Amino acid sequence: MWQDRLKEILYILENSDVNEIDVTFFGIRYRVVKEAPGVEEGLPEATVTPKQTTDRSDIPEMSETATKEPDSTPGVEILSPMPGTFYRAPSPDDPPYVKEGDSVKKGDPLCIIEAMKIMNEIEAEDNGVIQKIFIESGQAVEFNQPLFIIEPN
Repeated sequence: MWQDRLKEILYILENSDVNEIDVTFFGIRYRVVKEAPGVEEGLPEATVTPKQTTDRSDIPEMSETATKEPDSTPGVEILSPMPGTFYRAPSPDDPPYVKEGDSVKKGDPLCIIEAMKIMNEIEAEDNGVIQKIFIESGQAVEFNQPLFIIEPN
């Protein structure tokens, strides 16, 4: 999981005007520099230097849903098509799109995933009944992370 985030950071670095990024994943600090001053030609453009850190205060705690074993509820998992922030409703004042036990039809909105300030509406791919919702509104989700289980009908 942290490898994918590191790849995303390298992609952002390559395609932006940012010259340096410094991040910590699970106690290991990574400093990525696009162009270091005084670097001779012929060296790689980006250098990644992992450093073990002892300060673990900046490492986020894993949520309960991230540490659980895969659910054995029958049905089809709806996976996140992108990393971002999960929202169950179109706005904080509105009711959620779906609740456990609700019937959905193909094309019905299930949730919103915000990625790079763009609200992406996720729709049901088939008719069915929502068996389980894995994520709470406002939580960060990863690519291919299970969001829902829908039992087809």
